[in-house]
Amino acid sequence: MSHTKRPLVAIPSDLKTINNVSWHAVSEQYLIAAAEIAGLTPIIIPAMGDAISIDTVLDAVDGVLLSGAVSNIYPDHYGVEADSTYEPFDQARDATTLPLIRKAIEKGVPLLAICRGLQELNVALGGSLATEIHEIDGRNDHRSPTSDIRDECYRLSHPVTIEPDSCLATIINAQTITVNSLHRQAIDNLAPGLSVEAMAEDGTIEAVSVKDAKTFALGTQWHPEYWAKTDAPSRRIFEAFGDAVRAHHQNRD
Repeated sequence: MSHTKRPLVAIPSDLKTINNVSWHAVSEQYLIAAAEIAGLTPIIIPAMGDAISIDTVLDAVDGVLLSGAVSNIYPDHYGVEADSTYEPFDQARDATTLPLIRKAIEKGVPLLAICRGLQELNVALGGSLATEIHEIDGRNDHRSPTSDIRDECYRLSHPVTIEPDSCLATIINAQTITVNSLHRQAIDNLAPGLSVEAMAEDGTIEAVSVKDAKTFALGTQWHPEYWAKTDAPSRRIFEAFGDAVRAHHQNRD
C-alpha cells in the first residue's frame, strides 16, 4: 500500500514512569497494526487531559484507536469507590480518552477501542465495570497466561459468539471466532448507547458497538492488533477500520 497521503489515526498514550521520568507511550503492536494492516499513519496523543484541545486533535485526524493497557480506569468515573483491588490506575489517560471518545462519536470520527479502550468506551457513555471477574461464580479466567513469551501471553485461547446481523458479523462473516483475552476487568452495566456485538461462553461481553453511530465505532475486549498479520478475523477488523477512516478522510475533502 502506498505511503502517500495516508489518513492520520490518533492513538492516546499511557502515562508511564521510567527511571523517575514521565513518558507518554503506546505499545508498538498497535502502531504496527494501524500502519501495516489498516494502512493509516498513527500519531500518539499525549495523556495531558485539558492541556490539549480535543477539537484540535479531531480536526486533524480521521480516526481514533484506543489501545489496551496495564492500567485500569479510575473507578470514580463509573460510581465505584476506588481501592487497591482496582489498581493500577492512569488518571492522566482517563482525563484524555473519556472526553475524546465522546467528542469523536459526536463528530462521527471512526473509532476502534481495544481492551482498556472498550472499557473506556463503556464508561464514557455511562456504563460500569466489574473487576476480578475470574473470581465471580460461573465466570472463566480471562487473564493472560503467565509467560515471558509474548506469543504465549497473546495466544488465541477461547471462543466468542458474534451477534447475528451485527457490525462485527458483517466484518468477519462468522458466527464464532477464537480470541485472545488479557483482562481481569469487564463490562458490568452496559452503557445505554452501546449494543453487544459478541459474548464469551461465560456471559462476558467481549465486543460492543455504538448505537446509531455515524460511522465505524466498535470495541473489542480482546486484542486483534496482535495477530492482525496472520489471523483472518483480526485482520478484517483492522481492514474495516482502515476503510472507514479513509472514507471519513475522503468525505472531509
